[in-house]
Formats: sequence, structure tokens, C-alpha cells
Amino acid sequence: MIISLSEQLTTAVPHFHVGLIVYKNIVIDESPQMLKGRLDFFQEKIKTDLLEQSIVDYPGVLEWKQTFKQAGIDATKNRPSHEALFRRISKGQPIPFIHSAVDLNNFFSLQYEIPIGLYDWDSLRDYIKLSIGTEEDTFQGINGRWNKMKGKFVSKDKQGAFGSPIVDSQRTKTTHHTKNALQIFYLRPSIKKEEALQLLRAASNMFFQIHSGEASIYYLNSSTPDLKI
Repeated sequence: MIISLSEQLTTAVPHFHVGLIVYKNIVIDESPQMLKGRLDFFQEKIKTDLLEQSIVDYPGVLEWKQTFKQAGIDATKNRPSHEALFRRISKGQPIPFIHSAVDLNNFFSLQYEIPIGLYDWDSLRDYIKLSIGTEEDTFQGINGRWNKMKGKFVSKDKQGAFGSPIVDSQRTKTTHHTKNALQIFYLRPSIKKEEALQLLRAASNMFFQIHSGEASIYYLNSSTPDLKI
């Protein structure tokens, strides 16, 4: 499978880059108590921190709002997914436990302050392209709505749009039946490549501890905008 960044995307945001982790032969189940405890503790810490600071004081939230603005995306109408998690916590609404993979993905989003997409690898077809959405790019999201992705960051395969740093699709979501998965880490544009790779290695190690299987790490930016997996 070819995974690529479109020229339109890297022109709009020259420092746009993503990390990718492909997992094979994993076992998804209810989250272990260790993960639930860490996620609960982290949410409590965020609630305490937000008594003395605002959500945009988190560097990763601010930088992604600025990145959306740079690309011409209204970040008040289309919030990056990690910002939505912070805002949910600020309102006293706990993040619900779904299953081990989604719960860990949410933990990573809060920890690293970036949007992260998680997809069932076997539901993806032929290629993956990260681009700026067109009129045709719509999908039914895990938020229960049809999402129009024109002018927004979007990921698509042969069957159409399936994900973004805003919301992901029902078609490619992970479930307890998922055996192979893809994570897309929408890295802060300011982070250096080596730091990004260190982040990806740490995330893949923790994912492996909970789900077993195998993990392969990849990195895409404007200098290396495509790769074959």
C-alpha cells in the first residue's frame, strides 16, 4: 500500500508531517485497569490545571489551532480532535472507555497534545492519501454525523475519505474484532524528526504491552511525501 502526502497539503502547510504506526496481529479487549487508572488520573490532572490556565495554554492545542488557521480552516467550527478531548474534560465530562485501542489512543492524544487517528487496517483499500478535502470528500463519522471535508485536512483511500485530525469514519473504526490497525499521528509542525521518532517508539512500545502483535513505524514529510508499506 502506498501512503502519501499531497502536494496541495504540503504547500498549504510546508512543515506538515505525520508519524505512522502499523500494527499486525493485535488483540483488542476491554482496557486493563492500569490504562483506565492512568487515563482517569490524567483527566483529573488536566481538570486541576485548567483551574489556573486555559486550554490554549497547552502548546499542542495552540499550535494545531494555528496550523488550521494557516490552512484556512476555521478552528472554532472544526476543532482538532485532541482539543475536543481537552474541552470535554474542562466541562467535567469524563472520556468514556470504549476498548483498549481507542482508550490508549485517547491517552496518547492528551499526553502528546496532538490529534491521532486510529483505523482498522483491513478496512483500508489500495492506498492512503493525506490531502485537503474536496466537495466529494464526505463520510459518516464516529460522531454520528455526515461530515463534509471540503477545505479540511483529510485522509482517503480508494473508497473515499475516511479520517482527519477532526473526526474519523465509522467505516474504518477499530473494534474488538480488529487484528491489524493503523495509527496516524498528526505531529506538531514544530517538532523535529528525531523527537517525533522517539515519540512514535514510546507509543508503539506501550501499545504492544497491552495488545501484543507487531509494530512498524514510518514518517512522512514534504521531503519524503510517500512510502510503500
